[in-house]
Amino acid sequence: MSKRTPPTHPQARRQVVALGKRLRAARLRRKMTQPMLAERVGISVPTLGKLEAGDPSTSLATMLRVLTVLGMGADIDLLAAQDTLGRSLQDNALKRPSRASRGAATAPGKPA
Repeated sequence: MSKRTPPTHPQARRQVVALGKRLRAARLRRKMTQPMLAERVGISVPTLGKLEAGDPSTSLATMLRVLTVLGMGADIDLLAAQDTLGRSLQDNALKRPSRASRGAATAPGKPA
């Protein structure tokens, strides 16, 4: 029985395909063949071919090993490094002083 990969959203699919193309370009810039890179990573040539073609079933561990062999391992640290939306949501959820407590602190005749 073969392993089933869940469907990938079209935008995510485009991103994975683009990543595969970038990995292929990085390999070619280093004048490495698929068999050379596959041997260094410890995977088969068909697995590397699937990765470069943008097959989403390739494991993250394989991706990390390929990046490391290509000298791009630090790039993984850039993924999700900036969570702008999450920080904004967190900041909006912080309690703000209510109108009554702000008015009481600045009411005339009362010490602040």
